[in-house]
Parts: sequence; C-alpha cells; structure tokens
Amino acid sequence: MESLTNMLAQHGALVLFAVVFAEQVGLPFPALPLLVAGGVLVGTGHLAWSSALGAAILATLMADAIWYLAGQWRGRPVLGLLCRIALEPDACVRRTEDFFLRHGPKSLIVAKFIPGLSTIAPPLAGIVGLSVPLFLLYDTLGALFWAGSGMGFGYAFSGQIEQAFAYSEQVVPALLLMMVCLLAGFVSLKAWQRHRQLRLVPRITVAELAEKLAAAEPPMLIDVRPRARAEAEPGIPTAVLMSLDELARRYREFPRHRDVVVYCGCPADVASAQGALLLQKQGFTRVWPLAGGIEAWRAITTQSSERAQGFVGPQVAA
Repeated sequence: MESLTNMLAQHGALVLFAVVFAEQVGLPFPALPLLVAGGVLVGTGHLAWSSALGAAILATLMADAIWYLAGQWRGRPVLGLLCRIALEPDACVRRTEDFFLRHGPKSLIVAKFIPGLSTIAPPLAGIVGLSVPLFLLYDTLGALFWAGSGMGFGYAFSGQIEQAFAYSEQVVPALLLMMVCLLAGFVSLKAWQRHRQLRLVPRITVAELAEKLAAAEPPMLIDVRPRARAEAEPGIPTAVLMSLDELARRYREFPRHRDVVVYCGCPADVASAQGALLLQKQGFTRVWPLAGGIEAWRAITTQSSERAQGFVGPQVAA
C-alpha cells in the first residue's frame, strides 16, 4: 500500500491547486493554512518547491482570469454574485471598491492579503478596463507574494516538525484531521454569523419608508454604498453618504428621537444590516435597514413615475 508520505509527495501539488482555485473563485475554502502546510512538507522533503508554488500560482491566475473576463463581459452584476457566495459578504461592501479605485492596478499585488478585496479585485480590474498585460503582470506578482509568503512561513518552521515525521507517520493524518476540523468550524461559524446577522435585524420596506418620508418628521437616511458607486449612481434624495467606518465614528451626531434608515446596494442588505446593528449596539432603537436597498427604491419609484405619466399604447388608424 502506498504510504501517506509518498501520496503527499505525488498528489500534494494537486490538492494545493484544487483548494487555492476553490478559494480564489469565491468558495469558502481558506487556502492559507494549506499553503503553510505545503511549506512544511517542502521543508521536510515530502513536496517539491517548484510543483507546490507553481500549483498555487497557476490556480490563482486561472481563477482570477475567470473573474477578470466576467467583469469585462457582465460588469457590476458580477460583484453581486461574488458577494452572494463569498465567505465574508460584509467585506464586499466595505472599503474594497474604494481601495481598488484609489490605488489602481497596484492593489492587485496586495489584494490576496485583504479579505474581500482578494475576490473582488479581479472583476473590478475587468470592469474598469485594465488591459490584459497589466492585469497579468500585477496579478502574477500578487499571487507570487501571497503563495510564497504562506509557504515560506511553513518552510521556516519545518525543522521543528521534521523529527515528528521521523518518529511516526501518524502525525501527518492527525495534522490533516485537525486542519479539516478547523476548516469546517471556521466555515460553520461564518455561516452562522451571517445567518444571525440577517435574521435578527428587522427591515423597513420601500412603501413604509415612503410613508415616513411624507410625515412631518421624516427619517434620517444613510447611504453606506462605496463612495465611487454612490457618486456614479445617485441614491435617495436627502440621504447622507457615509461608510460603515464613518458610521462607527460619527454615530453621536445622529438624532435618537428620529427614525434612521440605512440602505446599500448589496445582496441581502448586508452592509445596511451591519450598519443598523452597529447603531443598535450604541442604543439606537429606531433604526432599520431598507429591504432591497437602492434597487428596491428605484424599482418602486420607476413604477410610480410611469403610472403618474400614464401609458400610451400604439395608435390604430381608423
């Protein structure tokens, strides 16, 4: 029977490729722990540097190229899809788009080290029209630094683990089992946190908001979309544009005797729900995220405008 160490030596690069590719396309498979483990296996002689590092870089470039082309082809709806499948959906609405637009293609070099930006940067590069050569250059550098640093960390500590390999191969399955358990626990925790966040925060509908806006004391509206997007796509009139970071710093400026409605342009109202939770923790009792966000508001206002103008059908000659 093939020994475990021989199996790792022969198939370790393939496993590394599969997990890195899965993470980079947006699935909940944190690859960094496996990169560190790969570095340990390289240091103990059970895996070759070239195959391990090459597999990680190739998987990263393939996944990023898919999202880059999707961004060129489909544009902004791709970001909504990514936010639905990402392990950190709130990261999709915090700082990532502003960071990329502020730093340009160079952000691809550090993107892998920043949760949220790692997955969103490639399609953003396609959306803003970054050329293929520049995308490949910066994305390759980013993949090299990210995969190399993770494997390098494991390699640096491989000496302490080498003796364990010499004593018994039972250490390897134990480490693999521990990694599987940690991964399963991490994914389950994130899924539970997301479910809890979305379930506990009550929403306000567009119809209810319209009624409140017509009242003598209308609610305060807070737009937590990324600044670049909010400036390109105007939101609800009278809304204050404010990031979640600003919201956390400036909540003392908000009236506690008025209703506060937070809205975003993200799937499942994640950012606005997070903003509402933040204010609730500071003692605000009259704060709600807008169900459906800016898209729901536009849909209702567009329908109302069409009804007000009336619909003129095709004229039939007598």
